[in-house]
Amino acid sequence: MRADSEMPDESQPAQPVPATEPIEPRGARLRRHGYRTRLYTWAFALVALLVVVIALAVANTRQVKLSWVVGASHASLVWIILAAAVLGWLLGITTSVVFRLRTRRRREG
Repeated sequence: MRADSEMPDESQPAQPVPATEPIEPRGARLRRHGYRTRLYTWAFALVALLVVVIALAVANTRQVKLSWVVGASHASLVWIILAAAVLGWLLGITTSVVFRLRTRRRREG
């Protein structure tokens, strides 16, 4: 038996194997950054819309007369604006659901 075959040679240190990460294709990286940009755009638009609604509500605090079909009442413009914003939001969600259900591909079977 040879002694040098059983013991590793310590005169040369073992070279570490470089860990190679898979290289992300340029298109995939641009798509990933594009999603992030769209997300920031939507977040900015939502914050801007909320600021506008709040500014309108603060600027219009006086009482106004509301005429209904069966009568009239008085309410602050703040509540009218907020109620209109919430009603529009809920109607938008409802419209989205209805359109999605009506335009969905029908299952065969």
